[in-house]
Amino acid sequence: MEIKPIKSEKDYNMALKRLEVIFDSEPGSANGDELEVLGILIDQYENEHFPIRLPDPIEAIKFRMEQLGYTQGDLANIVGLKSRASEILNKKRKLTLEMIRQLHEILKIPTDVLIQSY
Repeated sequence: MEIKPIKSEKDYNMALKRLEVIFDSEPGSANGDELEVLGILIDQYENEHFPIRLPDPIEAIKFRMEQLGYTQGDLANIVGLKSRASEILNKKRKLTLEMIRQLHEILKIPTDVLIQSY
């Protein structure tokens, strides 16, 4: 087992290939330990080089509404008025703190998504 930091794309690709080889290793075995450490190194490299950004708040609202089968009228019940819901969905009105709280509580959208600027 030769573990070393992943410093380049070449190192990253080699680590992924090795991970495939030892993927089904038994926990606690030498290969299992290598798998665990390699997974941590790959995760760190990916987080640094391929960060996943949070979604746009309004797109997150639209997506969650679609998942739940909600209409603009349902959103209006959350934010107060149908015209307000329309303005929010068209990015003509910013979300207030109270709206963010309600959207988080009812639609279960993480607050760190909703508080972003857009």
